[in-house]
Amino acid sequence: MSQSRQTSGLTTSTSHYTSSRSLNSPSIKALQLEYAKLQKEPVEGFTVKLDDDSNLYKWHVGIFGPPDTLYEGGYFKADMEFPTTYPFAPPKVRFLTKMWHPNIYENGEVCISILHPPTEDPQSGEHPSERWNPTQNVRTILMSIISLLNEPNCSSPANVDASVMYRKYKENKDNEYETIIKRQVNESRLIAEQEGITIPKTLDDYVAPSRAGALGLNNGKNGKKSAYNTLSHEDDVDLGIDDDDDQVADMADDDDGSYDESD
Repeated sequence: MSQSRQTSGLTTSTSHYTSSRSLNSPSIKALQLEYAKLQKEPVEGFTVKLDDDSNLYKWHVGIFGPPDTLYEGGYFKADMEFPTTYPFAPPKVRFLTKMWHPNIYENGEVCISILHPPTEDPQSGEHPSERWNPTQNVRTILMSIISLLNEPNCSSPANVDASVMYRKYKENKDNEYETIIKRQVNESRLIAEQEGITIPKTLDDYVAPSRAGALGLNNGKNGKKSAYNTLSHEDDVDLGIDDDDDQVADMADDDDGSYDESD
């Protein structure tokens, strides 16, 4: 018999969770905290909702294209699927909207260091600190993806053709990359209209007024610096990492200081 659990304003069915042990697992606790917080305090640049109210492990994400970038005015949909070992292992993020980008596979899956498991992989060229760790969260993931949109990492591309085209675009040798992105942005706008989604049209719309002054928006196109460039993982305040998120990180230290995947 399905029951219901109320946590921080979030009601979730427990029909998927067959034991009190699973209900008390670090992954459920972490996801309940993060989802409730993002509903209470939305962050500019993206929206999140559950794929199914009875399943906390799959979220639908809507990402708005940052102002003063090729993606400005776009609305890009993605799925975020969490493992039962979250926050000790990263989720997978896959765009449902067609995306032509050096760091996005043709199937829409995002390839970015923060989503790679915290294991040693000398061949990847990634420093262990760049990979996933339990102090990361949905906000830091999505902020990283927003930054990635306009600042691709072409050193290890997921889409080689897109990477080559992007390099030519940056070297002012070919505008095909820009043409494709603008077409995809226009297509995404039609989807937003069909779903009744309001896309931020100005920098003021995109960035919360209370944060705009603190971000020091300048030096970008038309004298403004894009919001995606002002956000870094080194600034916990801007990323919204506070006591609630610290609780998620603290879950890494279980009663005996170890984690059992059977939890």
